[in-house]
Amino acid sequence: MSFGGKMLSNLAATFVVALSLVSGLVNVSPLRAQSAAPASAPDIAATWQGTLHAGQDLRTVLKVTKADSGGYKADFYSIDQGAQPFPVTKITLDGTTVKYNITAFDLKYEGKLSADGNTIEGSSTQGGNALPLTFTRATPATEWAIPKPPPPIPPMSADAKPTFEVATIKPTKPDEQGRRLVWTGHRMETVNTPLSFLISFAYGMQSKQILGLPAWADTEKFDITAQPDLEGQPSDKQLKAMVQKMLADRFKLSFHHDTKELSVYVLSVSKTGNKLTKSEGDPNGLPGLFFRGLGKLNVRNATMNDFTGLMQNAVLDRPVVDQTGLTGRWDFTLNWTPDDSQFGGMGAKVPPPTDAADAPPNLYTAIQEQIGLKLDATKAPADVLMIDHVEEPSAN
Repeated sequence: MSFGGKMLSNLAATFVVALSLVSGLVNVSPLRAQSAAPASAPDIAATWQGTLHAGQDLRTVLKVTKADSGGYKADFYSIDQGAQPFPVTKITLDGTTVKYNITAFDLKYEGKLSADGNTIEGSSTQGGNALPLTFTRATPATEWAIPKPPPPIPPMSADAKPTFEVATIKPTKPDEQGRRLVWTGHRMETVNTPLSFLISFAYGMQSKQILGLPAWADTEKFDITAQPDLEGQPSDKQLKAMVQKMLADRFKLSFHHDTKELSVYVLSVSKTGNKLTKSEGDPNGLPGLFFRGLGKLNVRNATMNDFTGLMQNAVLDRPVVDQTGLTGRWDFTLNWTPDDSQFGGMGAKVPPPTDAADAPPNLYTAIQEQIGLKLDATKAPADVLMIDHVEEPSAN
């Protein structure tokens, strides 16, 4: 599980849970664009490119092809932020109006095709922020080179038992914003993470299920860089096992299990049935759960256990029990207007509610309407960790 990662001006506003979000995406071969679209019949099947000025100049490429079912399909690249293609959810040409959106990133674009068919002038909107973006139809001589993506990292053997060979633990800078735990390349990185968060991640527990921690376990924050002793990408289970070993070694953590009745949320399928999409990602790969802003969640290649773990640790104030009966991995997007009881696990302050007519619903309504699940508050016996011993981290 991880929290963090940006794309475009504020694409993934802070918190991501793992990586390999783009593995298995549609790979559309580059097309050589014609120099101009026929004036009598506008056609946007081409390679388009433009620069988004979002604090830094970000070169954006849109590769549009004809869809088999009619209309268009496209792949989107932000080539200064990586080489991976992102499938456009929907792209349309209505007269001279071009629109596309990428649901996973809450990104929308609308522009006007010029009379000669060589430019599209419009704006790109993400998270409510609109920035001008003009696309130019590329030619073989003018199109930008898209870097080749790095080769995929092979998974670790399923029976491997990796441990962190090197782990550097440093205090977080006082002015650090956000919180994240990510796996990149061949290492784990965390930023602004207290011990309580690390225990929650490693053992799948909500903070109310961890009893007996000293006060510093919540207030002192750490940045960690750790590299395993084996090559390859770990599974979610292997990554958590490595963090468990690190906590025992560097924080001298020991505990025992107990059972207590706690206030919990139960997640179940609503009467209308779930509205989730079966993931086509690697069933043994790391899940991807990330926020584009408070209340704007993207979930990719994740189990229900991954989802409930994120909700109880980052969003809600009590444990979440999965009673959906849903197995396998899922893709979905969830947008809601948070209240001030939420996101305490991320150390975030929720802004006052908006009166905007198009504001998303509250979390409980959004879960039912958008993904066909429901959250109910109740009390139930829950597993808890009773902390026996813990120390501030040993020196690097």
